[in-house]
Amino acid sequence: MSEELQEDDRIFLEQAFTLAEEALNQDEVPVGCVFVVDGEEIGRGRNRVNETGDPTRHAEMVAVTEIWSKYGEESNNLLKKSVLYVSLEPCIMCSSAMYQLGIRKMVYGAENPRFGGVRSVGSAEKYREENNIEIVAGVWAERSVGMLKAFYEKQNPFAPPEKRKTKTPKSEIK
Repeated sequence: MSEELQEDDRIFLEQAFTLAEEALNQDEVPVGCVFVVDGEEIGRGRNRVNETGDPTRHAEMVAVTEIWSKYGEESNNLLKKSVLYVSLEPCIMCSSAMYQLGIRKMVYGAENPRFGGVRSVGSAEKYREENNIEIVAGVWAERSVGMLKAFYEKQNPFAPPEKRKTKTPKSEIK
């Protein structure tokens, strides 16, 4: 699918993946995003849930907060013209927010079978059709999945003790 992308799409999606890598390096679920209007970035974000202790600080919500801080009331009109580039299918919370904001296009990496709100768990087709939102899914999915695997292979220092993984050395597995 990535062969079908326009050059601008490649550039901005690459930036979203760079933000996802930053999130991974900060022990966050590796998701990054960039909002663009007419080829110009208006906002960006990466997951900051563990950093802030706020479960709503997903990449998309961080970016929307930045946009509102920067553009104020003009944000409504800008977001309605925006394209969202995100490294992973947005969760139900974030995809619902994107539909409410009226973005015009969403380009994302891997589908998110556990939490995805566009096509995987939540079906946002009704919203997509009503609002005429273009969805481009599965772009560079292997890269997105690779970062998720890297995150989940690490111990999450922010997880409650009862949820932390206990690793058994392979030599002890029978």
